[in-house]
Amino acid sequence: MDWPVSVALAQSVPELPTGTDWSYEVKLDGHRMIMWRTGDGVRLQARSGRDVTAAWGDLALAGLHLPAGTVLDGEAVITTEDGRISFEAAQARAASSPVRARRLASQRPAHYIAFDTLQLPSPNGDMRARPYSERRAALLNLLADLPANTPIQAVSSTTDRDTALTWYNTLHHQGIEGIVAKRTTSP
Repeated sequence: MDWPVSVALAQSVPELPTGTDWSYEVKLDGHRMIMWRTGDGVRLQARSGRDVTAAWGDLALAGLHLPAGTVLDGEAVITTEDGRISFEAAQARAASSPVRARRLASQRPAHYIAFDTLQLPSPNGDMRARPYSERRAALLNLLADLPANTPIQAVSSTTDRDTALTWYNTLHHQGIEGIVAKRTTSP
């Protein structure tokens, strides 16, 4: 997989789809980011394709626990003292110089909430053409091997539409933008 990678974007719909082949994830109000674990280290890519590793050094350090050859898609988030996800804090970090970013990270460390596995080390390789259900299972297996205190976590997900609607109706004040619906059989 070549740097930078293009990412899929969510499309707005008037209501959550129904059916047995849907999975629903919370949509966080943070900074979209691709985490590349290379043989030499970790590179972080913004949705635009820009290298943002210097602004998110704490997440790059956490990514060193991933096996080389891993590429994840997710969201960098920062929470306030009351546990609410702060888009403003994420934007401030993203726009910071490396020195200011380190200072901000010491005050409010970031979390990387992964929602997709784009690539895994050999023999798996590029995962993008595989069904969501397979990529999700691979993500959960991968993250289960990380240290217990890692800031890299999987996004909350459910196959129960009623649970997703409850999240949508009750979590907005905590920095949840909405719900993303994905077909479990779709790449």
